[in-house]
Amino acid sequence: MTGSEYSALLRNAPEEAHERLFNEYYSYVRAVAYNRLRNAGSEDVEECISDIFAEVFLSFDDGDDSGDLKGYIGTVAKRISIDHYRKLSRRTGMTFSVDDENSPELRAEDDLVTDSENAELRRIMMDCIKALGEPDSTIIIQKFYYNRNSRQIGRLLSMKPSAVRMRSKRAAEKLKEFLIQRGIKEDLL
Repeated sequence: MTGSEYSALLRNAPEEAHERLFNEYYSYVRAVAYNRLRNAGSEDVEECISDIFAEVFLSFDDGDDSGDLKGYIGTVAKRISIDHYRKLSRRTGMTFSVDDENSPELRAEDDLVTDSENAELRRIMMDCIKALGEPDSTIIIQKFYYNRNSRQIGRLLSMKPSAVRMRSKRAAEKLKEFLIQRGIKEDLL
């Protein structure tokens, strides 16, 4: 259901509009609320879901249907879920010091160090591939990034498949040398 469909239905049959919106977005709202309130009880999650839909029903301006309905509902769901989490944390006293040895381990969603190292490795790899020159860089990219065979690459570059294979082998050896010169250990290759 889009924002304009909801607005039109809201003007004509508000109860039906609310019911259709609830049925269509319940799973989405529940997922957002559950992700924020994972350690809370199911009653707390359901209360949060009710508050989210109440906020959406009360605050949706039926004159403005130009916005993204799912985006609006998602924003409301995240905001109210965070508020519920804060209330529950205060109520249950779920605070701790990060210096305390018995504190729960804080875990990032992404491993920033590994992501950064991988990004740097990809950048170095692409620099070395570009340094091979043409057509070797195109052959390496087509073969290893796009998983194309010698015949497909040959058609693309107007070369014989046997010539593509030979250039590919030589280019891979040169690439390996370039990477070792740049400090990339052989075991990472």
